[in-house]
Amino acid sequence: MGGTPIRRQVAFINEKGGSCKTTLASNVGDYLAREKGQRVLLVDLDPQGQLGKVFGIDVGAARKTALDMLLDAVIGEELRPALPIVRARHPRLDLVPSNKSLALFPQEVADQSGEEYYYLREALERADDYDFVIFDAPPSFGAITLNLLLAATEVVMPVPLTYLALDGAAEMVRTVEMVRTRFNHPSLSISMVVPTFARRTKMAAEILEKLREHFPKQLSQAVLGYSVQIDQAQSRSQTIFEYAPRSKAAQWLSSVAEELLERDPRRTAP
Repeated sequence: MGGTPIRRQVAFINEKGGSCKTTLASNVGDYLAREKGQRVLLVDLDPQGQLGKVFGIDVGAARKTALDMLLDAVIGEELRPALPIVRARHPRLDLVPSNKSLALFPQEVADQSGEEYYYLREALERADDYDFVIFDAPPSFGAITLNLLLAATEVVMPVPLTYLALDGAAEMVRTVEMVRTRFNHPSLSISMVVPTFARRTKMAAEILEKLREHFPKQLSQAVLGYSVQIDQAQSRSQTIFEYAPRSKAAQWLSSVAEELLERDPRRTAP
């Protein structure tokens, strides 16, 4: 189903909702384009459409969305339209928006026989000239998530420092391993685990230590706390680098982006 892309295709994903994945995807993508000169395509695969909203896009009124991108992959190569890309306020940053229509995807492809799991991979063969493709994933496993993981080359997993989040992290590890083996996608890996919503509590410290034990190589050096400035930025349809570029939150998120650049799995690929 297509050759291995030379660009990095990174899924920000956790099967538990409220893990900070949209915040990470939007801000890391913005930083890579704004500060590092990378060509970045953000792909929103969550029917809530929050990724587009961060950049001030009226996703409800969008004529073409991620659903069209997936369904267009069914059409013959010569008939496929261009990807439904929107410029995200920076010349090196593009976005494929999503809205509630994406929830229709499973029933739209219900009569397919396995090919529907590769639609995203096929669609992205038309995405030229990008250094990074960054996916914002839905908060539950299904046909959309499977499309995403089969298109991705690596996973970044945000994990809130709460007790139940540890179960979500374990589920995500099992899901990645299932995709690697059952769907013959051995190059997929978890490149980074990012602790989020850190608090100065004994429980948070214990959970962080458990993450260090379970993910000694993947755990990021950056630990994200709670910042009201991130909420304020998003309420104004801005990233933290637009709203408060010298804030502590901007330092956290830029550290995650810098570490992602350093953790390039292609450097260790055989």
